[in-house]
Amino acid sequence: MTKPGKKTKHSESEPLNEKSAGKSKIKAKDYDKELARLHIELVKLQEWVVAKGLKVCIVFEGRDGAGKGGTIKALTERVSPRVFRVVALPSPTEREKTQMYVQRYLPHFPAAGEVVIWDRSWYNRAGVERVMGFTSDAAVKQFLQFVPAFERLMTTSGIILLKYWLEVSEEEQTRRLVARIEDGRKTWKLSPMDLKSFSRWYDYSRARDDMFAATDSSWAPWFVADSNDKKRARLNIISHLLSSIPYKALPREKVKLPKRQKPGDYVDPKYPSKLVPAKF
Repeated sequence: MTKPGKKTKHSESEPLNEKSAGKSKIKAKDYDKELARLHIELVKLQEWVVAKGLKVCIVFEGRDGAGKGGTIKALTERVSPRVFRVVALPSPTEREKTQMYVQRYLPHFPAAGEVVIWDRSWYNRAGVERVMGFTSDAAVKQFLQFVPAFERLMTTSGIILLKYWLEVSEEEQTRRLVARIEDGRKTWKLSPMDLKSFSRWYDYSRARDDMFAATDSSWAPWFVADSNDKKRARLNIISHLLSSIPYKALPREKVKLPKRQKPGDYVDPKYPSKLVPAKF
């Protein structure tokens, strides 16, 4: 794969994908229909992962408001949380800050028959920690040198690693963050860190470019998705994920519900139940 940070110029004045930029928003009914089809395929993939003992890591990175959470929700809403496990680690504890950097991520890696989805990952060091000054330039440089070998170890151990970067424009990010301020359903999504990060657009651009240049390897490439249209981005990413992991639909026995037992001497009790008020 060509280095995303080189050939694919993430110019702030040009759309990531000129073809997608000219497309109209996908209709809700078309989105729902295609998402339902992809969900069926994800269930097939889930059964294959369990049956074959696959170990899968899916990394989602991108700026605040790029649509990572919505993509992860669309990906996981119809599969088992015991197979598709989402990991979103909080800030490191004082103890974790003294550990080897990747140490706190290792316990969450997949065992056989698991898919681990990272809502931000070890790449925090190359992004938010670097931009917000939470770590030193030397630590960032060391991290970028170390990551390809670390991910090589992951893939040679049998882990299927997919890394997605969701790319959003300045204008669309602004619109989404303003919506978080004004919409009471979304205020929980807006943190003080989001506000600090918002003013540092080009610092994040430089951090992203350096990260791509150092960590876009043949064994663990970055895949960039235009997320200005969130629905299209979700469909494109799920479709790409499915095409990246070879799987087959496993045979199933035809299911038929058995007959219910007869009540016999059972009688519904007459004790007063505390009912939920029927307000609607």
